[in-house]
Amino acid sequence: MNRYLITTLFALSIVTAVNGRDLLDDFIRLPSEKVGSSDDDSVGTRWAVLIAGSNGYWNYRHQADVCHAYQILKSGGVKEENIVVFMYDDIAYNWMNPRQGVVINSPDGDDVYHGVPKDYTGNEVNVDNFFAVLLGDKTKVKGGSGKVVDSGPNDRIFVYYTDHGGPGVLGMPTYPYLYANDLNEVLKQKHASGTYKSLVFYLEACEAGSIFEGLLPEGLNIYATTASGPVEYDTCLGDLYSVAWMEDCDVHNLRTETIKQQYKLVKERTSNENSYYGSHVMQYGDLPLNNDNLYTYMGTNPANENFTFIEENSLSPSPKVVNQRDADLLHFWHKYQKAPEGSDKKTEAQKAFVEAMSHRMHIDSSIKLIGKLLFGLEKGPVVLNTIRSAGKPVVDDWTCLKTFVRTFETHCGSLSQYGMKHMRSIANLCNSGVTKEQMADASSQACTTFPSNPWSSLSNGFTA
Repeated sequence: MNRYLITTLFALSIVTAVNGRDLLDDFIRLPSEKVGSSDDDSVGTRWAVLIAGSNGYWNYRHQADVCHAYQILKSGGVKEENIVVFMYDDIAYNWMNPRQGVVINSPDGDDVYHGVPKDYTGNEVNVDNFFAVLLGDKTKVKGGSGKVVDSGPNDRIFVYYTDHGGPGVLGMPTYPYLYANDLNEVLKQKHASGTYKSLVFYLEACEAGSIFEGLLPEGLNIYATTASGPVEYDTCLGDLYSVAWMEDCDVHNLRTETIKQQYKLVKERTSNENSYYGSHVMQYGDLPLNNDNLYTYMGTNPANENFTFIEENSLSPSPKVVNQRDADLLHFWHKYQKAPEGSDKKTEAQKAFVEAMSHRMHIDSSIKLIGKLLFGLEKGPVVLNTIRSAGKPVVDDWTCLKTFVRTFETHCGSLSQYGMKHMRSIANLCNSGVTKEQMADASSQACTTFPSNPWSSLSNGFTA
């Protein structure tokens, strides 16, 4: 009898000693109970910055995306005080919203607006505040809740940015816009401060890859994935990327799904669903970080913990998509179609549509004419449409790019969200050695009258 008792005690002593921890509980745990579950301490503190860089009801989707992302993080266990939300907040109670106080992110979706903190709204959604929040610098924040990413060396940071974009630039509801070189410099500063262990950046915008291409170095412990490559032409879909990654998070156990697995699913969904339209999801920075579980940055919804990950893409197809740069036109056109014949609403909708189209034609023709004035009828279009080789940023001299943008807007009016598509052409002027004086002369010749429409830089300022 003593021999059996000694054997049992010896076995238990081995169990107690393995890996320096007490495993006895694992032997008496019921099969239905969790084994070896992770807690928040294993990944440090989770921080998140969510930003919708637009305003206006026609840009509904950007704020809906941010609200949806907040609900995912909140249900995943990320603390509200560690989630910083930037959104203009002019959608939920907009007079055009048929469900006042409600924001949805899919046709039959639930309200995602309720409970979302309004950290930075209206004109507080700007480049300076975004950078100050990311760097954890409370002294530089103006207005808002004052909440910043006050992270430490063991913490994980998730950044989600959704808006319009162009080569080397991201939109903001306030001017100036966010330029790629400035963002990457801030990310380098954040790394130099030693205040995070790793950072994951999800970016939804047209030509989003150009924000990191040739600019985000390895070694910063930063992984970035973008909705599109650095060159997308006419394949900028209305937030298909955002819907894809968030619907994936809604149904999967993020403890067991890696960033890489989600990246592959989202990439497949955004590229294969459409024969003509289709964004090309990309990744930059320290790619080994995509082996991290999503749980490390987003937590996970307890309701999904029994989900078994399947490599096949089980996400349902998205409803019809539209080029993101045409979303405002689609909005105005639908308003025109729905308005009663002969009504003031129909007249206003028609006016808005015509103004938007006229602005587009003005910007397109002005850029083309500037190219021809500087380089001639044949060479001008070639210079404007040049694509730099992979791995190079859109421009070498960012000060030149910003100066040329201001010069153009001084004579021709604001580029606006639509005009960001021409940022590569303006960058090519810098890369070709055009001087400030030459740019000013060409712009003044191309635009003999200054536009007085809603996109006038006289009232809105400059995007650079």
